[in-house]
Amino acid sequence: MNYSTIKKAVTCSLIAALGFTGAAQAQDAKVFGGRSQYRTWSIGVNGGITTPNVLIGGSNAFGNKVGLFEAPVREYYGINVRKQFSSWFGLQLDANRGRVFTHNSQPFPTTNAWDGNQYQSAETDIQYAVSLNGVFQFATIDFLRRENSVNFYASVGYGLMAFNPVMYANNDGTGAAWDNKGNWGESAGDREANHDRDYTREAFVPVGLGLKFKLSDRVALDLGYTMNFVDTKLLFGPVEGRTSNDKFSYTHAGLEFSLGSKDKEDLTWANPVATLYDELKDPELRNEVDALKQRVSALESTVQALSTDSDGDGVADKFDKCPNTPAGTQVDGSGCPIKFPEPDTTALSTGSYPNIQFEFDSSVLKTSSYPTLDQVSADLRASGATLTLEGNASEEGTEEYNYQLGLDRANSVKNYLVNSGVAASQVNVVSNGETKPVASNATEEGRQLNRNVQFKK
Repeated sequence: MNYSTIKKAVTCSLIAALGFTGAAQAQDAKVFGGRSQYRTWSIGVNGGITTPNVLIGGSNAFGNKVGLFEAPVREYYGINVRKQFSSWFGLQLDANRGRVFTHNSQPFPTTNAWDGNQYQSAETDIQYAVSLNGVFQFATIDFLRRENSVNFYASVGYGLMAFNPVMYANNDGTGAAWDNKGNWGESAGDREANHDRDYTREAFVPVGLGLKFKLSDRVALDLGYTMNFVDTKLLFGPVEGRTSNDKFSYTHAGLEFSLGSKDKEDLTWANPVATLYDELKDPELRNEVDALKQRVSALESTVQALSTDSDGDGVADKFDKCPNTPAGTQVDGSGCPIKFPEPDTTALSTGSYPNIQFEFDSSVLKTSSYPTLDQVSADLRASGATLTLEGNASEEGTEEYNYQLGLDRANSVKNYLVNSGVAASQVNVVSNGETKPVASNATEEGRQLNRNVQFKK
């Protein structure tokens, strides 16, 4: 696999991932509340070892096949910052530095020569390696629980590194040394004194796999393996006869720290399937669904029984004790004409009614509100009084959106009252949006209380 092919594959993968993530956010925002309910930023530190080979094979800088565990190792370390866009994709900025060592493992001297000298090993100092990576999370161990503890991930990216190789006469990093500018030293100890550390800069493509263990709500252990494909044949010096670009691997362990409010869950560990599963198993939701089923069944039976009303007075023939009532006559529940008393506007006490509560980002009435609304309807029809409905919202979202949400909630209550027989002129609606909270918006309990409609005279 050559470097240009890898580069094209990485570009296409990142573009596709970002596009699909944007579409996925629309669904997440509708069902689960969107990224705003999660912590999405994290920072990590890591350290480990490098080897001059990768899992997919290939030879080292001297043209010899190098087994995965026989190459000499060197230290490598770095930091990273990640922004999580969904439960399965994030973008991560990595910065690393360290060293890579390669050598000729054969007992005979190398035939590779440069500037009249022979060398059998090389150590490359990587001043920095900075890359932007797409991180894909594939699965979790505790699949049907909110508290996941293990995540598998893969990453691919594109970046720039600055490096400086030093070549040695012996295969163990000793003997006379030459740097990438032709400076010469009697031994490895002359490395710092005799070369000018003029770093070469080249692009590279990191491709990695890893495993994360959740240690606490804020901290995770990160174990990973990254193959680095460098866009040059000079990572270990100007070796003759190289047929492919150089590469090296980085095996690391590190800690990752989640940033943001402690009241929010880390999106890295959120599992939409588990969330949906928990919601379907929620006892309150199941009770509400059962209540809705019973109400629909009762309404269907009532509609069937009230299908015939010959005189059009609103009372079915089955219950009409005064048939053939003249059109427009106001009748009681038995279908007989009634005379309403004069309206008593003092009979309505709005302070006796509890607020009507709503779910997050919803204007749908809860079945638990029906008894209160039925009582308000009865009082309004009996008294002829007028009532103002004030819709309210918590502080999530913009002021304009919360104003409209408060208005929608107030209209939901009005529609219920009008459908139950209250004259539309008796009910006024206004919206306070997020401007008149009844509790603090700093906690979820307070925000739940602020999603309401209040009754005012």
